[in-house]
Amino acid sequence: MGSEESILVTLLRLVERLPMPPPAAGSRGRPRVYSDRLVLKALVVMISKGLPTAHLLVSVVNQPTAEMRQVRALLMEHGRFPSRRTWERRLAVIPDRLPEQIAWLGRHLVDRIQPWQQEGRAAAIDSTVVRAHGGVWHKKHREANIVPHSSIDTEAHWTKSGWHGWVYGWKLHVMVTVAAVWIPLAAEVTAANTADNEMAPALLDDVLTEVRVLLGDTAYNDPDLREKCEASTINLVTTRRGGYPHTDGGVEVRRIFHQLRSHAIENFNGHFKAIFDADQPVPTRGLVATRRWVLSAVFVYQLAVWYRFEAGEDLRIGIKPLLKAA
Repeated sequence: MGSEESILVTLLRLVERLPMPPPAAGSRGRPRVYSDRLVLKALVVMISKGLPTAHLLVSVVNQPTAEMRQVRALLMEHGRFPSRRTWERRLAVIPDRLPEQIAWLGRHLVDRIQPWQQEGRAAAIDSTVVRAHGGVWHKKHREANIVPHSSIDTEAHWTKSGWHGWVYGWKLHVMVTVAAVWIPLAAEVTAANTADNEMAPALLDDVLTEVRVLLGDTAYNDPDLREKCEASTINLVTTRRGGYPHTDGGVEVRRIFHQLRSHAIENFNGHFKAIFDADQPVPTRGLVATRRWVLSAVFVYQLAVWYRFEAGEDLRIGIKPLLKAA
């Protein structure tokens, strides 16, 4: 890592070394002039600098500072810097590629960091809610198709959180390693009313074949998910419905697994929200932009873990100051 390079520039150079998933099959239309890798670099700049739109991205990168000159050079291909309209088009379609890219980078980090070297090969799955930008769309208005204020993001939805009560917004569905370092292995963003067990199979499709135990809460105690896990030789362990205390023969084992799950996924969700200020409403409107923003934050988190691993630094403490300094 060059001592004269900023943290942001170093993160962009990590993107140049990324393992990339194969191109999407059956794509039509004109061949793309600029690569997905270039768009991923733009996302790193947008998340690091808090730039939710292509207009802000171009405006900031065009500033005549030494760092932005380096950044602009890294956001060029074929000797050209994309126009604002090109950035807008590419940023509108990149969310569909981000879950696969997160899975590929998660696989790469597991290979490099070896988080399961001293632990069992377990992952934890859960969702966490993020609030929508603007006002909320109450049920009576939604049913009557009345939007009482222009600030309301009509693509968001309601869910009831055990921590926050009723929330109008979105869900980040995520799977992470159960280990000393929390590495996101799969992620997706949906409207908040999407059930956790409905999204779990899609995350499972992206997960590492090395995962042998998947830990979830009661929402994942689902027959279809269990069948899919068994077909993938993954042992699904979830909490059970019904009153406490449970008295069946496996209760003590499940209690241990529940503690492991809680320590991994709930701490990761809190850690992630603190790093990216995700306890506040998202700065975006609509599913496409919000999906891009939240999944990009997961991707940047992975990059930060990679950065600190190569620097020989702590892989959990200090990520927020690192990204704030980028």
